[in-house]
Amino acid sequence: MRFYLAPLEGITGYIYRNAVHDFFGGIDKYFLPFISPNQKGHFSSKEKQDLMPAHNQGMYAVPQILTNSAEDFLRTAKKLEEYGYEEINLNLGCPSRTVVTKGRGAGFLAEPEKLNRFLEHIFTASSLKISVKTRLGMEEAKEFEKIMDIYEQYPIEELIIHPRVQKEFYKNKPDIEAFKKAWTRNKNKIVYNGDVFTAEDVVKLKEMFPELTCIMCGRGVLMDPALLRKAKGGKPLEKGELRRFHDQIYQNYQSVLSGERTVLFKMKELWTYLAFSFTDPKKYAKRIKKAVHFTEYESAVDALFAERELWRY
Repeated sequence: MRFYLAPLEGITGYIYRNAVHDFFGGIDKYFLPFISPNQKGHFSSKEKQDLMPAHNQGMYAVPQILTNSAEDFLRTAKKLEEYGYEEINLNLGCPSRTVVTKGRGAGFLAEPEKLNRFLEHIFTASSLKISVKTRLGMEEAKEFEKIMDIYEQYPIEELIIHPRVQKEFYKNKPDIEAFKKAWTRNKNKIVYNGDVFTAEDVVKLKEMFPELTCIMCGRGVLMDPALLRKAKGGKPLEKGELRRFHDQIYQNYQSVLSGERTVLFKMKELWTYLAFSFTDPKKYAKRIKKAVHFTEYESAVDALFAERELWRY
């Protein structure tokens, strides 16, 4: 079984990816948070830092593009090729309202004819491998049959399916029946994504889909960074390594970001997920969230590690 790290904007940048890679492994592809092409056609300084080969050493990294303009996609893809990337991913899954209202991400799925023309353009003009991360549609899962008809016309490297529609965001359960319908059409290139939080979840998916060879995980890894190592038969998360993992991220953010507030904002984003690694973390997570200085933050983190044990996922 191969495992991919899903991109989460603001969290899974290169500092986080390198820490996961250094301490836990188990990940075969790391998908970078999406690039949204701008009017000037240039990468931001933040995007450049995330894309630099030096910041992705030893890992198979795949940049992701969020756009509904074929010209913007191709221009960005060309620049990514100059960085040395051989594969890029098209984001057709982001459910954010600010993205969807512009007809991008999952919002692009509401315009199948336009999507078809877009895909025809980019697959004709680009020589790079192009994978697609998708939802089932905007409102109802039945939309996906027509969307799959479109996807099957093109040499998509991999089709990563999150079996929810846009309006669900991350609520309700993934629609396994809808995934099954897509799976029966093209098993060779389909990747499952959605609500994989434990190694037992991986086992259940394998029981349902014995020929499934690849799973993408996002929130599950943020909650338990050793999840995919364990899913491959490795040891579960240990408190000492989690502390070292945290400290590396914290120190590296301090080395590249300016000001306590900026660093703590990034760490608090991470803790919205990482706190779930611990038993009964609520009061400690509240202290972390309230911290406005490094000393307050460090005291809260020290107390959490000293006074709480890890869940054994």
